[in-house]
Amino acid sequence: MNKLNILGVAICLASTSAFALDQGEYRFNGFGTGAISRIGGADDAKGYGVSGQTTDSWRGDQLSKLGGQFSYGLTDQLSATIQTVAKSEQDDWRLQLEWAYLAYAVNDQFTVRAGRLRPGAFMFSETLDVGYTYPWLRLPDEVYSQMPITNYEGADALYALPLSFGTLNFQASYGQAVNRNIFIHGLDTRLDVDYKKLLTGSVSLATNDIGTFRYSYTESTLSVDQSDEFKGKFMSFGHQYDNGSWVTNAEVINRRSPLGEHDAFYIMAGHRFGDFLPHVTYAQHDESDAGRDSSWAFGLNYSLNANVTLKSEYKRVESTRNYNGSFVPAYNAAEPTFDGDIFSIGADFVF
Repeated sequence: MNKLNILGVAICLASTSAFALDQGEYRFNGFGTGAISRIGGADDAKGYGVSGQTTDSWRGDQLSKLGGQFSYGLTDQLSATIQTVAKSEQDDWRLQLEWAYLAYAVNDQFTVRAGRLRPGAFMFSETLDVGYTYPWLRLPDEVYSQMPITNYEGADALYALPLSFGTLNFQASYGQAVNRNIFIHGLDTRLDVDYKKLLTGSVSLATNDIGTFRYSYTESTLSVDQSDEFKGKFMSFGHQYDNGSWVTNAEVINRRSPLGEHDAFYIMAGHRFGDFLPHVTYAQHDESDAGRDSSWAFGLNYSLNANVTLKSEYKRVESTRNYNGSFVPAYNAAEPTFDGDIFSIGADFVF
């Protein structure tokens, strides 16, 4: 998995403004992950992860997925895109429609889209399900569990400004994501959540020499199981760097609402030795007046060919003040301790 391969895949699977289609032209990209994982030593927890599916047995449903994206040029300026992903949610495999939108390229720099889109809250939002585009088998749970929705219905606008030292990109979106079943770790169940008046704005600077910097802001009016509405806000700032040898990623987020405030970050560094990429990541999540969960993750990737990367990871997770974080409590102890060792092995691929 080299820098040029990753960049090419990311462009093809990202916004249409980056890769326009002529009338009658089409493009299909397939992607997937085949991986297994397990957690050991977590005696007071039933599971771990964004959907709580990593348990003390080797399982493939937490990480494995298979998806495809099809785009077709209706005219030289108007195109249609559909992305579907088959993945598991709480032991139930489903084929999910992640993207379904029309895109109109006003010119080479300005594009508007409407339909089902992905909120641009994170560095890896555009390729969230495409594990080939990032170094981990599992994105840092401490950060990526803080914005659980993966799509919304609405519209956005994208503008790219070429500069002598890179490209400045702007994105603004508005819409809603209603009737979303969101997994709540502390309750070990899914609740119906509505995100209304979902507004996101982001700006990123992709430089020629010092990587990409990105800031985003999101706010929405939420309700949980038809409760009273409340406003939530989400902010993130991140940086990516890859010069072909050294690879670094860092991201910090803040999420706040009347229910509480969350701060989380991760920092990752790795170095390529031929086809091998060893890397290390530290991640931390703090919830106000509740506690902290943090982790060290060590990974080793091997680029089998231009389309397949083999990955292995070990992640040590710890928490303070009996805080469950991304753990699903087993409720078998009065003073539970939430920590554990997570082992993952698998492959990310594109076709």
